[in-house]
Amino acid sequence: MTLGEYPAKVPEKWLLDPKLFASDYDIGHFTDMAGELGLDLDGPAGGVVLEDFDNDGFIDLMVSSWALDGQLRYFHNNGNGTFSERTEEAGLTGLVGGINLNSCDYNNDGLADVLVMRGAWIYKEGHYPFSLLRNNGDGTFTDVTVEAGLLRFKPTSTAVWWDYNNDGLIDLFAGAEASPGDPVRCDLYRNNGDGTFTECSAQHGLDIVEFVKGAHSADFNNDGRPDLLVSRMSGPPLLFRNDGPAGADTSPKAPWRFTEVAQDSGITRPMKSFPCWFFDFDNDGWEDIFISGYEIQDVGDVAANYLGLPNAGQLARLYRNNRDGTFSDVSREYGVNKQLRSMGANFGDIDNDGWLDIYAGTGDPDLSTLVPNRMFRNDEGRCFQDVTTSGSFGQLQKGHGIGFADMNNDGTQDIYSVIGGAAQGDHFPHQFLANPGHGNNWIKLKLEGVQTNRAGFGARIKVVARTQTGEREIHRVVGTGGSFGASCHRQEIGLGRALAIRRVEIYWPVSKATQVLANLEMNKLYHVREGADSAEPVELRSFKWPTMT
Repeated sequence: MTLGEYPAKVPEKWLLDPKLFASDYDIGHFTDMAGELGLDLDGPAGGVVLEDFDNDGFIDLMVSSWALDGQLRYFHNNGNGTFSERTEEAGLTGLVGGINLNSCDYNNDGLADVLVMRGAWIYKEGHYPFSLLRNNGDGTFTDVTVEAGLLRFKPTSTAVWWDYNNDGLIDLFAGAEASPGDPVRCDLYRNNGDGTFTECSAQHGLDIVEFVKGAHSADFNNDGRPDLLVSRMSGPPLLFRNDGPAGADTSPKAPWRFTEVAQDSGITRPMKSFPCWFFDFDNDGWEDIFISGYEIQDVGDVAANYLGLPNAGQLARLYRNNRDGTFSDVSREYGVNKQLRSMGANFGDIDNDGWLDIYAGTGDPDLSTLVPNRMFRNDEGRCFQDVTTSGSFGQLQKGHGIGFADMNNDGTQDIYSVIGGAAQGDHFPHQFLANPGHGNNWIKLKLEGVQTNRAGFGARIKVVARTQTGEREIHRVVGTGGSFGASCHRQEIGLGRALAIRRVEIYWPVSKATQVLANLEMNKLYHVREGADSAEPVELRSFKWPTMT
């Protein structure tokens, strides 16, 4: 496949029947536009952030590489089908070595900031600092790591922004990769509200000493407090339930109690895992869990999984929320019990049907691990259909940071995928997959928290739509998607064949108020301010890609 010689030149005894790769559904061809747009960056593993950094209505792009000479790069979306690199103008020259990126608005100024993570996979030699880049609002970024109190030297591939104490200030959980002889612990940084953070992991019971690879936050039991999911290479996943203040003191600086409940909740596999996240795949208003396994003996385990044969790998797991604090493993039932060997992965709605889909990047540092990325379409919450070959998603190089966003404002989510391994020479041009469109309706919401953090992270959205068969609900939680790759802050919600929007309900976790909005039109972007009586429509200028006109 890599050389273009499949199936003709594969010896018969090693040949996998092309029928094994047939898609379960025709999703339509997604065109790789990276080369034409000048976004086919070629380098080792890294992360990606898709975000409107200058608030001009168009989603921009920031990409990293884990190489020590791998320059962090920033591309501005010109709103006409072209991108301009503005790395130097943004003051980013010399910022290198980022294995992963994510974004937030840590200082509540309405501008998206970026966290650069470093040092993963190289154990004691990986004690690198990460960088917090403050968005100055004038096209430049400033590294404020030291002044923010975030200077640390630990191998890190994951971090999650969340307001764990519901004080309206976004906090940071930073994973660490503990290994024999290097028992580094994870960190929890409480936002002080003045541009600085205080490390308080031990005070809250989150000073975890594990080889942590993924972290994600959501309120899985709908009690109003965000919980924490952690994947690790040193055992099964960890699930920390947020039980609130540990004593009579309920102030933001007081100790909060987190209880590890993974086993009691039914989260027991995979034994080694990497990407993880909460998402509501069945639209019932309760957050479910996806965790991708990360262990194989060799690439033969992936082939064996395609053939339905026993193998030594750790399979991906899908856990459905039982609404009582427990989860059920529905991986086999829903068709995601696959040997994915995922690194980067994320979720979005590629056909705007209102159901969240999964895109898994694959591979590992071994040069021989060339296996296809996998795309799974959510079939109305009934199962996940493999649409990899139908949509041309199955590139065979190493998949790292993955982000979903509507880059040309046509209403459909495009995908950017960072491709490249860890070893010298193991690199390949990144992909920008343009969505062909599916004729479904949509709505976009850009939230502005007032009591809640400015970007609205953790806010719960329910869209009630009118269809030919009655009302349907579509649920989302505001964030940037999975644990390796960052999608945009604005919420891009597919509505399928809906006839109209009945109402939109937004639950704000700090004020604990539910904002109800009526008279919203489909196929529009709205700015929603916490507590406002109505949403403000925002002009959304769209354009077509050069070769897709």
